[in-house]
Amino acid sequence: MEIMKSLHVSIPKQTMTLSENGQVIKTYTISSSRIGIGFENDSGKTPLGNFVIAEKIGGNQPIYTIFQARVPIGTWNQTAINVGLITSRILWLDGVDPENNNTKERFVYIHGTSEEHTLGTPKSRGCINMGNEDIIELYDLVDVGTSMVISAE
Repeated sequence: MEIMKSLHVSIPKQTMTLSENGQVIKTYTISSSRIGIGFENDSGKTPLGNFVIAEKIGGNQPIYTIFQARVPIGTWNQTAINVGLITSRILWLDGVDPENNNTKERFVYIHGTSEEHTLGTPKSRGCINMGNEDIIELYDLVDVGTSMVISAE
């Protein structure tokens, strides 16, 4: 039997669950957009609906690698205060619904963050932020094409 994995983000709960064949196997604390949900270009809002993981980036990089335009540029020193860094791994999302089909060109990712202290509250710039150890674990558990739902419930 083929193992089917899927992700579900709950905006109100600020959590993401990983399910395998319909059974939840892991729940992560996340951070979605600090300015809410939406689909507009350059809005900084987290989109809702159905998505797939379109690309996986950074699998061979060490934890706390900093990415700029999806290219590794160094390693984050955890004692430094750096706001909004994209760290450790990137799972690039693509929307499959008509209203969110601009998600990939909006550069909406699931990624590690230099602001782990904000997890559990809406503080991102539109992406789904995760702890660095969590994103590395998730990266290794999912494949390109894994389905995902981001919901307002």
